[in-house]
Amino acid sequence: MLGNTVSIILLLLIIALYMLPTVVAAARDHPRRRAIGLLNILLGWTLIGWIALFLWAALAAPQVVEA
Repeated sequence: MLGNTVSIILLLLIIALYMLPTVVAAARDHPRRRAIGLLNILLGWTLIGWIALFLWAALAAPQVVEA
């Protein structure tokens, strides 16, 4: 039973790491967050694609909201 629980927790952690570029883009309110999310699903399995998407989400200038 404990082995199944550990497997499920490990699987959830892997999924969270895989979707990290999408989470970063959403948290930073990136204007292209939908494109990042879609490309993350399609190309995130490649290491180069995942790194490029993460950098795109993390290094883009955040939007400035004027009041």
